[in-house]
Amino acid sequence: MIRTLTFAVASALALSACVGLPAEGTGPQPLTPISRFALAVEPGVERIALAVHETGPSANQSRALQELAYRFSAEGAPVLRVEAPSGDDPVSSEMAWSVRNALEGLGVPGHQVQVVTYVAPDPRAPVLVGFDTVRAAVPRCGTTWTNLARTGANAGYANFGCAVNANLAAQIANPRDIVTPRAMTPPDAGRRAVVLDRYRRGEQTAAATEALLENGRVSDAVD
Repeated sequence: MIRTLTFAVASALALSACVGLPAEGTGPQPLTPISRFALAVEPGVERIALAVHETGPSANQSRALQELAYRFSAEGAPVLRVEAPSGDDPVSSEMAWSVRNALEGLGVPGHQVQVVTYVAPDPRAPVLVGFDTVRAAVPRCGTTWTNLARTGANAGYANFGCAVNANLAAQIANPRDIVTPRAMTPPDAGRRAVVLDRYRRGEQTAAATEALLENGRVSDAVD
């Protein structure tokens, strides 16, 4: 009987605590409901290790460097580092500079390739090649719940906006866009000059397809 009464009291206290918690929670309120789960990024590293060969990079290593250079270009990272093992081993040093030359041959700009050293247990330790990456931090939704019926303050509930930003974080192709928007590409000065020249002569400035659409002749544009 005492155990049953104790359990009933504990259950009542737990339910009363849940009922007493407002929908928006007890923490400080953000400026907007979805700013509670603002998009953010987490740092990471993309790196491969290349065994040191006296003849330079092997065929397999060259393919690995090609794939790494492609990922580096797609990621948009600022620097690609070639890390040679410490110890002043001439073969390891030559391997590191061979890797740098190979990366330049694959189209990586020379000013973006850095050759540095790292503390290694062996002078013939692998040459490390990689760059810093970022990944979107996906918020975890539904970890805590409040009383959704207590909306007297007319504020969004504690999980409001979490699912939206979690989906955005999972879908963004390049998480660096979260930190800094991409720069605009330069304008086409040649095309602009053509349009202005036609405008001054009183001619049609739109492209041929646009002119067809403006005149209502869509059937002429699609065969």
